[in-house]
Amino acid sequence: MSDWQKVYQDDLEYRAEIVRAVLEDQELHPVLLNKKDSNYQFGHFEVQVAPDHVIKALKIINEEIRFE
Repeated sequence: MSDWQKVYQDDLEYRAEIVRAVLEDQELHPVLLNKKDSNYQFGHFEVQVAPDHVIKALKIINEEIRFE
């Protein structure tokens, strides 16, 4: 999975999970990575996709997902 690319990151897991779910609905097969340190609670969550899905994923994230 080392060639996968990050398309979204957030400190809040639920937001990253929403992004992952939306991209999954579009059949982009994203993965959610927990990059938080369990002892110190710093870090973030990342959503990654295969390189050939990056542009489509970013377009969906920018146009369809809003956290307000």
